[in-house]
Amino acid sequence: MAQFRLKAVSQKGKVVQTEFEATNKKDAQIKVDRLSKTNGLRIQSLDQKSIFVYKVKKKNSKKPITGEQEAYSKEELERALIKLGYQIVSINKKMFNFSGGVPMTEVVSFISLSADLLKQQLTFDEILNLLIEDTTNKRMKEVIKEIQKDLKDGKEGAQVYSKHEPIFGKFAAYMLSVASTSGNMALVFESTAKFLERDAEFKKNLKRSLMMPAVTVVAVIGVVLFYVGFIFPSTAELFVEMGISLPPMTQTTLDISYWLRDNWVMLLISFFAPLAGIIYFANTTKGKLFIDQYIIRIPVVGDLLHKTSIEIFSRVFYTLYSGSGQNIEVIRVAAEACRNTYMEKQIKEVAIKKMLKDGAGLIESIEETGVFTQTAISRFRLGAESGALRENAKQLAEYYEIQTTYKMQGVIDTINLFINLFIMVALIAITVVSSESAVIKPDAI
Repeated sequence: MAQFRLKAVSQKGKVVQTEFEATNKKDAQIKVDRLSKTNGLRIQSLDQKSIFVYKVKKKNSKKPITGEQEAYSKEELERALIKLGYQIVSINKKMFNFSGGVPMTEVVSFISLSADLLKQQLTFDEILNLLIEDTTNKRMKEVIKEIQKDLKDGKEGAQVYSKHEPIFGKFAAYMLSVASTSGNMALVFESTAKFLERDAEFKKNLKRSLMMPAVTVVAVIGVVLFYVGFIFPSTAELFVEMGISLPPMTQTTLDISYWLRDNWVMLLISFFAPLAGIIYFANTTKGKLFIDQYIIRIPVVGDLLHKTSIEIFSRVFYTLYSGSGQNIEVIRVAAEACRNTYMEKQIKEVAIKKMLKDGAGLIESIEETGVFTQTAISRFRLGAESGALRENAKQLAEYYEIQTTYKMQGVIDTINLFINLFIMVALIAITVVSSESAVIKPDAI
């Protein structure tokens, strides 16, 4: 977020100056207008902090010193440098401040290292100093510096990390804010890192299991269509021109080729229009809910996604559960993290509502949702009865982690098998048609 400074005069003539953060200049102006109307302030200036590139010299030194510094204005930076004993050569506003993105590996590294160093009894401020020195990603370095500054300024954890949600993600930003007020900061950091690692690994494996097969299928279909639409007719039409009757498969393939040539526009529209509609629907709230509701019922892949969501729910529950009371907020956060909007909806609208309205217990409530497996329910019930609910949630998460890891490999192998069968059928079809046309004999004249 960008930083802004407001200078105004109150109704009593007192000068007011304050600094705040906003997404952009427009958002900052809206906040200032609201503040002005509420408190009757007369706005004098609204300045945005920018990066300036400066070149200065020390007295009796010929070699200039260059650097970058954030400031609200060029004049403000100039006064500060002169006060430090520098002679100004030039100060210019940095036109392009591209810091690049932050790979998820950098985020995981930041959280994991923080967890390890916290276990070694280092203060979080010392950890941030070390990470600032060792982080090579420019954007991540700036984020860590900003976190350190905000914490030193006494800001709350939610305020410190929420503005970095685009970098950390919604769930990780929330967990880090919780860590700052929890009794076991290292555990929350460690669990968050574990979640991010598992999430990244799952996405990578899912892409590997679906992306490459999809590309292969499209490529094979493209090759077959190109053969049928362009290569095959050039040979078959020679026989037609010679007055030779074509065998059934060759004639059928030629008819398909003519049909493709005549209707390729409608064919493309009929393919891409529904695809675009499905993609649009999938990005709507109703669409996501519908897809998440039924995707977990698909054989093999659905079971894998379902158990992964339960694993994430259990892992977050283990991290945040305090062991006292209903822990409604813990259940809500775990539901939001589980990466399935239908499961989230059922947990919030059925389980939490039942606990708050009817005073029902956790096990009875989550069983009512219909989104937990019998294994998960039995583990939670055993934990509730034995007083080890938190530990049982961890055991369930680890059990499903191992199971889904093996199942993912099985899914990849199964998909690859069907892709190989598809390629084999396509090659056999092309070979048979080509062989039939190759042995065509002229009719007796």
